[in-house]
Amino acid sequence: MNHRSSEKHFIGEAFSIQQLRKLGFDKMARPHSHTCYELYYLLHGERVYFMNGNVYVARKGDLMLVMPGDLHSTSSSQVEEFERVLLHFSPEFLSGEDGSILEQAPFLESGMIHLPLKEQPELERLLLGMLAECQESHNFYETFVRQLLTEFLIRVHRTALGADDMPQPRHPMHQKISEISAYIHEHYREPLTLEELSRQFYISPAYLSRVFLKLTGFHLSEYIRVVRVREAQNMLRNTREKIQLIAEQVGFEHVSHFNKTFKSITGSSPLHYRKQHRM
Repeated sequence: MNHRSSEKHFIGEAFSIQQLRKLGFDKMARPHSHTCYELYYLLHGERVYFMNGNVYVARKGDLMLVMPGDLHSTSSSQVEEFERVLLHFSPEFLSGEDGSILEQAPFLESGMIHLPLKEQPELERLLLGMLAECQESHNFYETFVRQLLTEFLIRVHRTALGADDMPQPRHPMHQKISEISAYIHEHYREPLTLEELSRQFYISPAYLSRVFLKLTGFHLSEYIRVVRVREAQNMLRNTREKIQLIAEQVGFEHVSHFNKTFKSITGSSPLHYRKQHRM
């Protein structure tokens, strides 16, 4: 694997940016989520992105927007080489009323934004300008980075408003995995197995298992458990239902299995999680 990477630069805990170029097949070790916003801009090449149950193929000029808390992962497509800029920021990093931009489209949900060719040079200038400011660290560079980020977000907002809502072309299996993921999100309360899903979507179990792992970073059974636990987290935060009832409602037959699975995924027991996040 050949790669060229700039150092990842931080401004406190509220902002980070990095440019990375890689040659060779590669995938993120584990799907994950952040407490901040993620912007992933592809300068060159192609990447497969799995985000909140959908599979996307990102190419030059595509911006992946990941909302706080949303699961995502990336992996190689058939194109081995890629170059990207990865940016994380918290809303608190923006100044005053500038943060209100995050209350506008397209910053209300995770997704892929295709930036028109004529807009790409200016948006790339802003991204690389933020990177250069962090590298050089001249006086007031933090303020300058904040201004550049605000301008970048405003330009993306204006571009998204004027964009045609055209569906992105997908490989048939990318679409199929998105459909299977959507089915899991809708039917997580029910018994779900690899064999049943294979029959439901007319795919052999071995092929489904292999492709699902390649595109999402999850084994299928693991993804089902994660969807159930994330729904349980929501119920623990926002209801007073007993833990045993929550376990049943999200698809676990035994509360002991639920407790063990919940702790392995979140790092805490359901009871401790509820105490920490009670509204």
